[in-house]
Formats: sequence, C-alpha cells, structure tokens
Amino acid sequence: RSKVHGKRYVGITNDLTRRLNEHRSRRTKAGQILGDFDLLVTEEFPDYDLARRREIFLKSGQGREWLSRLSPRSGPACGG
Repeated sequence: RSKVHGKRYVGITNDLTRRLNEHRSRRTKAGQILGDFDLLVTEEFPDYDLARRREIFLKSGQGREWLSRLSPRSGPACGG
C-alpha cells in the first residue's frame, strides 16, 4: 500500500525480493505510481495458473472488498 495516497498494488512474481527492489527503485510503472509503500500480504502458490487466478480475484470487486477488510485504511487496488 502506498504510504503517500493509500492505493494498493496487486501483482504476481516468481522472485519477491527482486520485484520489491524493482518497485522501490521506481523501475516499474507501479513503483513510480506508489512511491514509498508497505507490503501488506504475500501468498505462495505451486504454479503460475493458480497465482494468476488469485491475482484476478484480488483485482475483482470481491477481492478488493476482502483486501479492504484485511487493511481498512487502504484505497482502491491498482494494477493491470
């Protein structure tokens, strides 16, 4: 979640450390939009298809509601 404006970012990766470093160094569009951010939740899945299905859910209306209950001060999720 962005410390600046509270927006959330939802994404998937096979290397969380690398991806966080990319976002924090502003080398990604999401990193440029979010600015300084807090990592709220991580989940692991055995394969890409399951991870992608979860990502799609979290970007849906029900998924955004679930994230809001988890972290009520968050703004709307952003991502592509």
